[in-house]
Amino acid sequence: MTQLIHPVLLCGGSGTRLWPLSRKSHPKQFVKLLGEESLFQASARLLSGAGFAAPSVVTGSDFRFMVVKQLAAVEIAPQSILIEPSARNTAAAICAAAVALQAQNGDSLMLVAPSDHVITDAEQFRSTVEAAAKTALDGQIVTFGIRPDRAETGYGWLELTAQPSNAFAPEAQRLASFVEKPDAETAETLLSGGMHLWNAGIFLFSTSTILSAFAEFAPETLSKVRNAFSTAETDLGFTRLAAEPWSTLEDISIDYAVMERAPNLSVMPYGGSWSDLGDWQAIWREREADGAGVVTSGPSTAIDCKNTLLHATSDTQQLVAMGLEDIIAVAMPDAVLVTHKDRAQDVKMAVTNLKAKGVAQAETLPRDYRPWGWYESIALGPRFQVKRIVVNPGAALSLQSHNHRSEHWVVVEGTAKVTIDHDVKTVTENQSVYIPLGAVHRMENPGKLPLTLIEVQTGSYFGEDDIIRYDDVYARGQSVKG
Repeated sequence: MTQLIHPVLLCGGSGTRLWPLSRKSHPKQFVKLLGEESLFQASARLLSGAGFAAPSVVTGSDFRFMVVKQLAAVEIAPQSILIEPSARNTAAAICAAAVALQAQNGDSLMLVAPSDHVITDAEQFRSTVEAAAKTALDGQIVTFGIRPDRAETGYGWLELTAQPSNAFAPEAQRLASFVEKPDAETAETLLSGGMHLWNAGIFLFSTSTILSAFAEFAPETLSKVRNAFSTAETDLGFTRLAAEPWSTLEDISIDYAVMERAPNLSVMPYGGSWSDLGDWQAIWREREADGAGVVTSGPSTAIDCKNTLLHATSDTQQLVAMGLEDIIAVAMPDAVLVTHKDRAQDVKMAVTNLKAKGVAQAETLPRDYRPWGWYESIALGPRFQVKRIVVNPGAALSLQSHNHRSEHWVVVEGTAKVTIDHDVKTVTENQSVYIPLGAVHRMENPGKLPLTLIEVQTGSYFGEDDIIRYDDVYARGQSVKG
């Protein structure tokens, strides 16, 4: 391969079909679902090495520090991180990445991939991408199609113009058409016909090719994205796209905006392993099952069950199932999901229902992640709240005060540097400090190990919006928590 391929990882999805494990506050791409790396980390590693430039990432403001932390953990330095002011679907995200890449490097080969898919045959996938590069350099928009092994109704399909070549020596060909997610009977027909592939949502093209396509088929999107990029702000290494032009963008997928209208479309078959991990049934397929088709994870026990997934996350709970068949059961400390496997695609309906009822579990986890670490509520009463707080080495909370609560901090692991008004002190394990109501305070971890403390709040209101922020090393606004 003579020209570097620039990976672009789309990292803004919420993964509602994997609720309750995946939620808006901490979506599935950042979760370790199938190993010691998150899906995002595995995707970044897959698209790195010889022939690949450093990745670009498109994500939301809430996840920007999570992106940096997880990339650093796998020793990958990003080329750029674009911050979307709000979610506007894949057309806007891909257009922004193309505009940014063109501005930084001139005309470039650009590989767009979701950050929450699983591809275990890394060498075969990279070879497939390399084989598609010439077609992309010739001005084609290349989409990658997965060779199907079942009549899947949860994916869109791609119609070929010729029978696909050998799985290990694929060749790109003209794409005949896109097929929307089919019903079961249609999916069986597509599978048996041998002329259709699953649509993976992975694309390869030059920046000039895709920007020309936007100019022809979605000119308003291109104009607003260019405006948002030209007036973007840079802080702490992030590029924040301008909110005003971005907010007026149409919420539309790249398929509808460009792909289904462009004439220069090619498809590259990929015959290796792939999963979008789009629902719990996909998780069941990817994990190793016993002889009865039962998959267990965490503190869970299956008795006389068949073709069932049990997923538990808390060491303080035990998930036990008896006599279940074709059932998915997911237990977390604050939410439990039980559904038939055939309804796995409908879990997002449960999230919508919970949101309509104002249930916090619809979108937020008990553990709240922050740039400096995380916290979780242990107990909550009318006049008190108890939290466990973990601060990363070298990290610091904002300098702040509260109008409605005082706080007691008890250090149980590590060392804290605590500022209270004009007083700065060091607090070590088994020591505590009191923060009076209204005092300006900050907590820092000067050590090389995580700092863990128990915080006891007393007062009349414990909302995270009870913060007056004076200084923040992470350049977050007044309304941001922690």
